[in-house]
Amino acid sequence: MPIIVFGSINLDLTAYVSRLPLTGETITGRSFLTAPGGKGANQAVCAARLGAPTVFIGRIGRDAFGDQALAAVSTEGVDTSRVWIDTDAGTGLAVISVNEKAENTIIIIPGANGRLDGTDVDRAADLLDGNSIVMLQLETPLEPSLKLAILARGRGAKVILDPAPAVPLPDELYRVVDLITPNEVETGILTGIQPQSVEDCSRAAQLLLARGAQSSVIKMGAQGVYFQSQQASGFIPPFYINAVDSVAAGDAFNGGLAVALFEGKPLEEAVRWGAAAGAIACTRKGAIPSMPHREELESLMRDAG
Repeated sequence: MPIIVFGSINLDLTAYVSRLPLTGETITGRSFLTAPGGKGANQAVCAARLGAPTVFIGRIGRDAFGDQALAAVSTEGVDTSRVWIDTDAGTGLAVISVNEKAENTIIIIPGANGRLDGTDVDRAADLLDGNSIVMLQLETPLEPSLKLAILARGRGAKVILDPAPAVPLPDELYRVVDLITPNEVETGILTGIQPQSVEDCSRAAQLLLARGAQSSVIKMGAQGVYFQSQQASGFIPPFYINAVDSVAAGDAFNGGLAVALFEGKPLEEAVRWGAAAGAIACTRKGAIPSMPHREELESLMRDAG
């Protein structure tokens, strides 16, 4: 069975600027890019580019933005036959600013993404078994994601939750999550610990595991990645690259992580796959366009030793 990505699909409108504007300030940008994105779509494309059979479950509006975004995902080899066209909402949009340090701010307009419900879960149900991996994010309503996670756990599938954008989560969701993968900001929101060191990550991870998650992977951007499960813990140092745009780096990380786990690799190696995928995504502009291909991921890991 495939990797099942349940989540958002957007059209991303990205402005590149020398610095991010202050509140009430107008600045002049350097360039502009329109490209498909959305955390769900990004992760689906990443998984497909890395060689895993991938099905995307989501919604678009009946508009040109939706046609453009869905076509971009479909041409990457992702099965989009279960994407619903919502006639009562527009396709989701993301308005993004990226500065010269590759830092970004993002405004999400959910559109059809905000209307996912139990009927969307039903379209994924027949794909679930002990060999499946379900990837979830928080750009879509929490209730159907929880429903799918419970269903997946009951059928033996592995559930990976990217808690972004972060909100307080119900205990029931933690208990059906195999891996939770917050970044530094999300870790702070979920645990009250803003990780600045491996020791901070360890304390935060222990809190997440105590709530029921089987494993916690804390993404620290250019500082590396910390992971902890019931059996093991460790730190993966960063891959050094020339970063130009960090948009969707976290999605690439999750895609790499999921494919490695899908192929039966141990957690530590899967986290290294994720770190390499995220690093490659930072070297290109845009969301879906920056997702890594298998050969370049393997090359980066081989060169890094």
